[in-house]
Amino acid sequence: MVQLHSVPNREQVIDTMIGLTRLSNLHRTIVAGNDSLELYLALRRRGFIRVATTATCRILKGQHSVGLITGQNSLRAIEAALVEISQFLSASAAIAVLIDSRESGFCLKVRTRLEQMGFRIEAGVRCQQGLVLSAYRQGFAQMENAA
Repeated sequence: MVQLHSVPNREQVIDTMIGLTRLSNLHRTIVAGNDSLELYLALRRRGFIRVATTATCRILKGQHSVGLITGQNSLRAIEAALVEISQFLSASAAIAVLIDSRESGFCLKVRTRLEQMGFRIEAGVRCQQGLVLSAYRQGFAQMENAA
């Protein structure tokens, strides 16, 4: 499990996620993963007041424009967090996922899973704690209506 306890490393991951998703104070943001509470608190300290965890969210599903996932160390855990967070995201949402595994092909598996969920990969940035992968959902509502 990735620990966000090291302040410089945690700040680097948060800065990267904010930059990749173009997060602003106006966006509703949902966070998930083992370190979601810590990420939630760090975002609140930075002035992001429209942020919630999947456990504490009281807003209707499909209303969040940004999702952030951190603290995962296995493909199964990341997939579970993706499934959990996807129901909260709007049809044109952005997502950033911290991938801490150095396992061969791991990033490709996460990328494939994101694409299966209607996301288009936009960027990947290497941090000290791993890789932050960002993606955007475009035309997802059309895909849901067709299904």
